[in-house]
Amino acid sequence: MRAARTVELSGPEGLRIEDVPSPVPGPDEIRVKVKATALNRADLLQTMGLYPAPPGVPADIPGLEYSGEVVQVGARVTRWKTGDRVMGLVGGGAWAEELTTHEREALAVPAGLSFSDAAAIPEAFTTAWDALVLQGRMTVGSQVLIHAVTSGVGTAAIQLCKAFGAHAIGTGRNEKKLERAKSLGLPHALLVQGPPFADEVKSASGGGVDLVLDLVGGDWVPETLDAMKPGGTLMLVGLVAGASADVPLRTVLGKRLRIQGTTLRARSLEEKISVAREFEKRVAPLFSSGQLKPVIDALLPMTGLQGALARLASNDTFGKLVLTW
Repeated sequence: MRAARTVELSGPEGLRIEDVPSPVPGPDEIRVKVKATALNRADLLQTMGLYPAPPGVPADIPGLEYSGEVVQVGARVTRWKTGDRVMGLVGGGAWAEELTTHEREALAVPAGLSFSDAAAIPEAFTTAWDALVLQGRMTVGSQVLIHAVTSGVGTAAIQLCKAFGAHAIGTGRNEKKLERAKSLGLPHALLVQGPPFADEVKSASGGGVDLVLDLVGGDWVPETLDAMKPGGTLMLVGLVAGASADVPLRTVLGKRLRIQGTTLRARSLEEKISVAREFEKRVAPLFSSGQLKPVIDALLPMTGLQGALARLASNDTFGKLVLTW
């Protein structure tokens, strides 16, 4: 099979499409013929040597999400059969024509969706839903601030807030992309280049937000904490503005705030399976009904991978970059 391999940790230019052996599924695994995959900032960091793959996954083949067709099942597999359409998250290896994954981590492609559409779902929607609902405890009527709202996770979060009855406020640096975000159901879009923005958030939310989905970090954190209501939760998902921040502890103490970091990739197999099963039950049906829709910036061939990564690094995307073989 072919795969996009990292032959040197020098960024996108260190990738090569090469022939490699096909993976062999274990007794509880399925082998999937990958029809489409999508790009994530974690993939870009991995090509630079800044986000190494976890143990047990291909160290030299990036890629965190896929859609495709089951072509082989392990001896103990009962959930799937050859020919089933599946999608999901993996710790790595999705930039290949085939991959293996535990049968309980895989999700059925929602009815009516193409493989390209399906590839844009797993990372963005699972990350947003896990952070907002499973960990952030978002409920009907919650006031939610979404930083980097025009990113893949951000556009997923807009739709999830709308579907689950929460009120979303989004920040972004590009006015045209914020206008597109409004078409997804974003009630309040704030054009900001960085702090200060707390007063605008308080005005839009009627005094402050209950929950923050923060894909930015860095020096945005103090201003974000100022924009929150007492008892609120900041879910830290990304660090595009930097990995360090001056945290005003008096604000955290006085408002009784909760700051929680979250990643999916580093979790145990059982944790990942639990998230997948909850997602399958509570979120996946909303794609078939049309309440949720994957947002695709561009659909490209795998031979255009290096250029696609450069586009991702430029922050010019709205939604996901999807690649097909």
